[in-house]
Amino acid sequence: MITGDLKTQIDAIWGTFWAGGVTNTITIVEQLTYLIFIKDLDETEMRNERKALRGFKYTPIFAPFKGEKDELNQQNFRWKNLKEMDVTARHDIFTNTVNGIFPFIRNLGKEKSLFSVHMKGATFGISKASVLDQVIEKLENIDMSNQDTKGDIYEYLLSKLEGGGTAGQFRTPRHIIKLMVELMQPTLEDTVCDPSAGTAGFLVAAKEYIDRHNDVTKLDKYADHINKKMFNGTEFDATMLRISSMNLYLHGIEEPNIVDVDAISNDNKVSDAYTLVLANPPFTGTIDKESISPGLKNVTDTTKTELLFLALMLRQLKTGGRAAVIVPDGVLFGSGKAYKNIRQEIIANNKLEAVISMPSGAFKPYTGVSTAIIIFTKTGTGGTDNVWFYDMLADGKTLDDKRSLLVDEDLFMDFAFGNALENADEELKRSVHDKFNLPQILDHYRYYKSDYFKKMHGKKGEIFQVDDLPQNLGFDKFMRETLTHDYSDRTSQSFLVPFKEIKDNDWDFSINRYKEIVYDEIKYDLPMDILKRINEIDEKRVELKKLLLSKI
Repeated sequence: MITGDLKTQIDAIWGTFWAGGVTNTITIVEQLTYLIFIKDLDETEMRNERKALRGFKYTPIFAPFKGEKDELNQQNFRWKNLKEMDVTARHDIFTNTVNGIFPFIRNLGKEKSLFSVHMKGATFGISKASVLDQVIEKLENIDMSNQDTKGDIYEYLLSKLEGGGTAGQFRTPRHIIKLMVELMQPTLEDTVCDPSAGTAGFLVAAKEYIDRHNDVTKLDKYADHINKKMFNGTEFDATMLRISSMNLYLHGIEEPNIVDVDAISNDNKVSDAYTLVLANPPFTGTIDKESISPGLKNVTDTTKTELLFLALMLRQLKTGGRAAVIVPDGVLFGSGKAYKNIRQEIIANNKLEAVISMPSGAFKPYTGVSTAIIIFTKTGTGGTDNVWFYDMLADGKTLDDKRSLLVDEDLFMDFAFGNALENADEELKRSVHDKFNLPQILDHYRYYKSDYFKKMHGKKGEIFQVDDLPQNLGFDKFMRETLTHDYSDRTSQSFLVPFKEIKDNDWDFSINRYKEIVYDEIKYDLPMDILKRINEIDEKRVELKKLLLSKI
């Protein structure tokens, strides 16, 4: 988790860019990423050099210095040497388009690896030597020897991109990404995909979850799978391809598999490949009908991207694979044939697990559109019995354009970047619930999916009276209110809806269709009593007016 001091240091670097005339957020993130990447290359080289003293063999990243006639002295590209150079000479190395550092990093990576391909478009964007000098000086003062620190820095940089986007693309807030990953609990056996990868926030969060929940021995055993096969995505924006690739690299994934392709087009042939999809696909937009992959049109005949992405996920998942996806509310209740077809496909031909309604301000200040997280499993044979609905009313921030924190910053950051409050006591979780629903969402869903649920609750979610030891019922694993909650109560935030009821409602997934609203009874006085009070007030007004006139 990024600390106050580290945050202050990064903000100071950000300010240096702005003062130097570099104000585009994506440009700053990309240029800083290049510098962190260059610094990391030198640190890796130095570690290998130290190990070589003990007999370790390795292929150098930077070619050895060949003498004064060496026009391409790659040793000049090492951070330890760059930071000691004259300001102008250093800037020349960065701006040199033939023998400079950027041609060098564009040719890094294993031959024909996707990482190498995406880096071909890397260009230097700091025109002033003085700005580069100040940024390098500030970066040098930050200890990035720990891989987690580099990851935290990068995630903080990317958080500055949250929400901004075009054509319905909105980068997902970190705490919502974290919630979705925690709900899905990825394992080392998973092959994860985000078909609208963007900055790779979902994939990075999945990697962090894997790292936290497995020891070094297990991680080493699956190292090849983690580095080459586990993390996959598609993206067609060149800048995002570089940023996502470097983001994954800086989080310890050596060969990130981010493919340059329009995910829902004919060019994307992938099917039955992944066990887990995590995504926030574009909310709006259309694609030329002739460009759409034919298999997707068979599921939902439309040009709307938000529907086609859902069809794509079903195609790309292996049988038994699961998905957590953010969709705009229109997908949940749209009355058009294409909307109904995709909903029917998900719930009738596969297994819809959950619908988590999010407040309309979750993506402010960039859009006020209402959204939801839907969770489903690909079965190909149906299997939906009940669907768990949750009405998220508070995500820990205000729902206006400012999106100010409503809970303690350390607590919120611990959830977004740390352990999801797994070590927080029940009283703390309960005390923040009105402002921060995410801990309860996790607890309720995990309990609903556990074997304990059937011991304590009936098919409709009603509570049983059970005579058993508390630990046999899950009291040592879940919050007490989670176990004693009535999941058949449609007036609550958390309840179950049976498959048949959703089918009878034209496959409507919107929570408002099923939630019961309790209205407080308001009693009004009789009209004659109200008129009497008005007359009394009027008479008093006349008397006061007379009194004032008598004083003039």
